[in-house]
Amino acid sequence: MAMFDQIVERLHDPAVYSIPAVALLILIELVAIKFSDDEELTGYDLKDHAASITTGLGALGWSTLMRVVALALYVPVYEYVAPFHMSPSFWGTWVVLFFGVDFLLYWNHRASHAVRLIWAGHQVHHSSRYFNLSTALRRKWAQWFEKMIWLPLPLLGVHPALVFATQSVHLLYGLFAHTEKIRKLPRPIEFLLVTPSHHRVHHGIEPEYLDKNFSSILIIWDRMFGTFQPELRRPTYGLTKQIDTYNIWKIQVHEFANMIRDVRQARTWRHRLGYVFGPPGWRPSETRRNAVAPSASGTATLAD
Repeated sequence: MAMFDQIVERLHDPAVYSIPAVALLILIELVAIKFSDDEELTGYDLKDHAASITTGLGALGWSTLMRVVALALYVPVYEYVAPFHMSPSFWGTWVVLFFGVDFLLYWNHRASHAVRLIWAGHQVHHSSRYFNLSTALRRKWAQWFEKMIWLPLPLLGVHPALVFATQSVHLLYGLFAHTEKIRKLPRPIEFLLVTPSHHRVHHGIEPEYLDKNFSSILIIWDRMFGTFQPELRRPTYGLTKQIDTYNIWKIQVHEFANMIRDVRQARTWRHRLGYVFGPPGWRPSETRRNAVAPSASGTATLAD
């Protein structure tokens, strides 16, 4: 019972308390864009904006549910498996938390573009053709993988509640990265941190921009692991196969439906597994030529 009480007590999401501030920032950006003479700004579209907001509100509910499941796993790991517990009053705990969460978010994000089953949820965030603060709120409801990646930190003795609180801080930082109103920041900042310029690249559908800049706060992970791409020109946003709908249910499930259709039509189990666990756009090739590089575009064709 004590463990259950501990789980319930840890459900508070710091992101919830930021909603008024986020709403104010969106309003400020909307007004700034309205009076801007920059014709390249994608700006705001009322239907798209509404889809992003309602999707984000739904994601908050699903996030709470998935957090219950994750805490039910992580609290016992922390209590009974971790060799020691790191105290929140120890500064080193927060260093481990910051770098640990940022590092795991990088690989979570990268996996979300490399495995179709995970991409089917993540594509929700990329489905808008606009790039503004409300785009940051367009989040998937299928958050099972995102909540399951944190196991290394409870094993290191970091309390799961601190992990999820730190994740929320990273999500709030990501809000700042979703804007066209900020061009480029001073070079030291652009070198070290994720900036709007970096994240615009990530949302771009141009070939040179696909599957780049996965980092959350520190852009150093992309620089270290070969996925960094500077902004060379203003990107075109969305999916390479645009879904052309503002229906939030279709936005959430359309790629899962496509995946199920492909699995049903597959002729072999190898092909079925490829459609689920291969990269987005995986197709069995007729010959065993070298594989085309996978991408989030949904157009890659790989040798089977």
